[in-house]
Amino acid sequence: MKRVLVVVLLALTILLGAYFFNQYWTHRYDALISRQAAIYRVDPDLVWSIIYEETYFRPWKMGKDDEIGLMQVTPTVGREWATATGMRELERTMATDPHSYLRDPEHNIQVGCWYLEKIREQFRNTPDPESRVIAAYNAGPSRAVEWGRAQPDGRQISSDEFITRIDIPSTRAYVVSVLQRYRKVKS
Repeated sequence: MKRVLVVVLLALTILLGAYFFNQYWTHRYDALISRQAAIYRVDPDLVWSIIYEETYFRPWKMGKDDEIGLMQVTPTVGREWATATGMRELERTMATDPHSYLRDPEHNIQVGCWYLEKIREQFRNTPDPESRVIAAYNAGPSRAVEWGRAQPDGRQISSDEFITRIDIPSTRAYVVSVLQRYRKVKS
């Protein structure tokens, strides 16, 4: 009987430890996400959902196409952001060593939120813009525009219709996964 109790207590301890570690791991950047999302007027829950999908909160992660850090920001997007700031020092940094700058979680989230805001503005007049924003973040805004073209009668397509038009399977799966997580967090 004592052995069973010890095994149960040990299992419970391991499960609770794993649960609390996961809570810490997935929420340790919440303050950074909230601050940058507020600056760029994007939903922090969407930012959190994208980071979860992109890297599961591993700031050291590098993508196969040179994406960097938590939000998998490309050096090209980093340079666009630096140019938009108008600050010459940031432009020089992003031109010479974007990897060092974008590996920093705060900078990475800042640039990622700026990019999300830029994309969101492009799709603000569409119904259910989240799916389009997520697709644009993953595959580029021009592809998302193409997939979201209105029907011949001028009717805007729904989010579900948009998702079925995504002809890159990995992007379609990405959009569905991020949307599911985002809606779960919002509920």
